[in-house]
Amino acid sequence: MKLKQSILQFGPAIFAIGYTIGTGSVTTMTVSGSRFGMQLLWVLFVSCLFSWALMEAYGRYYLITGESALFAFRKHLKWGVPISILIIFGTTLGQWNALVGILGITSSALYETLLIFIPGLSEIQYQATLAIAVLIIIIMYLILLTGRFSVFEKLLTIFVSLMGLSFVIANFIVLPDPLEVTRGLIPSIPDHSDGNQMVVAFVGTTMAAATFLSRPLFIQGKGWTKEHLALQSKDALNAGILIFVVCGSIMMMATSTLFNEGKTVEKVLDMVQTLTPIAGKFAIAIFLLGTLSAGLSSIFPILMIFPLLVADYKTGRLDISSKRFRILTGMVCLIGLTVPLIGGNPIEIQIFTQVFLVFVLPLVVLGIGILINRQALMGEHKAGWLLNLGLVLAFIFSVLISYQGVMVLME
Repeated sequence: MKLKQSILQFGPAIFAIGYTIGTGSVTTMTVSGSRFGMQLLWVLFVSCLFSWALMEAYGRYYLITGESALFAFRKHLKWGVPISILIIFGTTLGQWNALVGILGITSSALYETLLIFIPGLSEIQYQATLAIAVLIIIIMYLILLTGRFSVFEKLLTIFVSLMGLSFVIANFIVLPDPLEVTRGLIPSIPDHSDGNQMVVAFVGTTMAAATFLSRPLFIQGKGWTKEHLALQSKDALNAGILIFVVCGSIMMMATSTLFNEGKTVEKVLDMVQTLTPIAGKFAIAIFLLGTLSAGLSSIFPILMIFPLLVADYKTGRLDISSKRFRILTGMVCLIGLTVPLIGGNPIEIQIFTQVFLVFVLPLVVLGIGILINRQALMGEHKAGWLLNLGLVLAFIFSVLISYQGVMVLME
């Protein structure tokens, strides 16, 4: 009971982890670990560090002013209206692209699991995978129709807890080399054609704009007020730490089992079949459970992001029960079925979408950086030198990564 209460106490962190760690993270970390070992661990660390600063900034701003992100941008920034519209467009498109890959990977992972027990499904792979994807979407949409924040929070808590425990336990089964992990914290970029793309994908999957923009709304849904400032700061730190631990565990497992064996991952099937003879069936079962939980924990909040951002822009309030919310989430459900319908490799699509997600990040960082330093809005709670240092470095980092993202897509 105490454990349950402790987990539920950090509701906004649960949503942050749900948005941040999905099958995109699992895919990116697994592919990176299989190709480059722990070489990009430093990118993950830096991204999580800046994510912590941004979650702290957005959470603090809401608790002091009572204003959500896009509502505040539209109200207080000189070019707030076009900036907000651009952020909505870029974030939504990036999240929808991510949803397409996530649903493809999740349904494929479930198919691979069922195939172990029902070999006959190999004859109808396309139909079975599509049926699973449709079933997942229908169940998620029916849950969204309840319009109850407490239901969403508890469901995400289950998915996130299963995901975190699964990957951490699986990592202990195949113990990593401590020296190799330590070397991964030394900045370097793999001398490989995909090296730059993986760096951008790392940032896209751990510094997702949707995570920061939605934080004020979920704090609002939690009912926190100015009296919860200390709890909000602790919640942001916990989210950053957990994201690093879970993603790092996935990288370490892939490094220990795939990279050291000279094997790489290209498809969902590879993620299971390649690991099985090395890690054993028990570890693979745990890995699949973690992958499924990661997918489900991301599908749920991604379905909500477009109507949430629209409501944020118009009213600054959390809207999860209106007719507009139901219509827009239903439309997103249909978009998510693209990959299962047309087939294709969901892993390639997933990594590409993580690259796409970095393009609105500089605006998201710059906007909150300006607002949280305004004395008239924040009073004594405006950002100090340490938070400002984090925001400035995060902005520079986001600009560099966005530029690199453009270069990757041009290539």
